[in-house]
Amino acid sequence: MGFTGPVSTSPTPAPPLQAPPGPAPSRDVFWRGWPEVQQDLQRGRWVLAGLALAGIPAGVLWWLLAPRADYRITADGPVAVGLPAAEVPVGDDSVLLLVLLGLGLVAGVLAWLRRGARGVGMLLVLALGASLAAVGAWQVGALLGQGPTEADLTAVGSTVTTGLTLRALPVLAAAPFAALLAYLACVLGTADDGLGREVAPSGGSPRAGEG
Repeated sequence: MGFTGPVSTSPTPAPPLQAPPGPAPSRDVFWRGWPEVQQDLQRGRWVLAGLALAGIPAGVLWWLLAPRADYRITADGPVAVGLPAAEVPVGDDSVLLLVLLGLGLVAGVLAWLRRGARGVGMLLVLALGASLAAVGAWQVGALLGQGPTEADLTAVGSTVTTGLTLRALPVLAAAPFAALLAYLACVLGTADDGLGREVAPSGGSPRAGEG
């Protein structure tokens, strides 16, 4: 039996080319949940201790930079000398705010440099450590900048200096806010899904010599 229809002479189209599958992503780039957080918290204990201790020099810096008002004790009572007393509380709070912002930014960047502890756990360490540093700076500054005693206020002819006091407690949130902001900025600036964490192939502790 012969063919009655037309015979096509066009070549059969070749199947479309497909790129070979790429290598599977390492399991280290995936978040491993609470075990990873625990590891980060353990590796970040030195960051926590360092931040808590950083509150001491921060408090000293606040004490040195904060404006103070001087009063001369007269028979009619204290008389302000120089800087108006109304500007002192605002200046005290503003100086501490700037000190804590600087401390938080530095802490966030330094914490990011610990490549073996990058992750959710380090965020918790930063929030807690920066909060402790802020409270410590407040207490150290207030201790160094204590105000005049009752005896000082009754010594006619003497000059006394106002104490260092924090009026706006929300200023203490500046340190953890700046620390987390700096850390998250570093996170957004990296293209690595694993945040550049340097871990052992088994997913355990960092290799020797790595932070």
